[in-house]
Amino acid sequence: MPTLKSFAPHAPIEAMIGALKTDGAIIINDMMSQPQVEQVEAELGPYIEATAGGRDAFSGERTTRTGALIARSPSVRKLVMDAKILALCDAILLPNCERYQVHLTQAIRIMPGQKAQSIHRDRWAWGTFLKDIEPQLNTIWAVTDFTVENGATQVVPGSVTWPDKRRTLPEEIGYAQMPKGSVLIYLGSVFHGGGANKSQADRIGLNLTYTLGWLRQEENQYLSCPPEIARTLEPELQKLLGYAMGSYALGYFTPPLPPGQGPEMAPGTYALNPSDDVSTLGSEDLLKALGQRVAAST
Repeated sequence: MPTLKSFAPHAPIEAMIGALKTDGAIIINDMMSQPQVEQVEAELGPYIEATAGGRDAFSGERTTRTGALIARSPSVRKLVMDAKILALCDAILLPNCERYQVHLTQAIRIMPGQKAQSIHRDRWAWGTFLKDIEPQLNTIWAVTDFTVENGATQVVPGSVTWPDKRRTLPEEIGYAQMPKGSVLIYLGSVFHGGGANKSQADRIGLNLTYTLGWLRQEENQYLSCPPEIARTLEPELQKLLGYAMGSYALGYFTPPLPPGQGPEMAPGTYALNPSDDVSTLGSEDLLKALGQRVAAST
């Protein structure tokens, strides 16, 4: 059975990046303390308990998926902004975008009796249209221990370069076994799936994922965390949710106001603070960055 490489939080970021690019997934241990885990459980427990199971085999009839975690949990906001995770996002995603964004926030509970999920790639959220770039970096934060018995995530190390039609053999599958407080980090291109829960207790993880700023998000952050909530968050988290320009001409809107009472084109931050300065499109820095990418392209 393949094993995933595990790292301490203070391990060199270069080693983590190298393993991610080669294997497609790594584990970082001790990323949440016991009090942090307990706080997450306190904030999200009522929502998780109230969530119904899935309606098909893929989503899992004995699996619940609770979203809108940024709006619901201050603790999750800190996890989304973790400096180590963002450094990995910088390395994996920024080569192909000016700004990356939150793609999904979801508490996944695999309950006893749930069968293993079919092996898949998360990048299939966009079909098979994207080629030759990595569009996504995902994390699953362990709120409970992850074991083979209770449904630890199945991962196929080294599968990032496989063709989409490649079938996974049982002996190629490893498991993200890790104690609570750890985090599984995996690319959108790696083959994986939820594990089967053969135990008597729930397996709970927080699926917090990031994607290129020019792709549509799996979870619509503007509805899950609308302006009335988003304006209470720190500016960097607002931008990460998508309340910012993804590139020079990507993400502006027209406030539907009476004639002459607002700008015709404004960045998403204007919805959070109408006193913000606005420009016709994006900033000069974004325009410069776009020009540099065009000039460097072949």
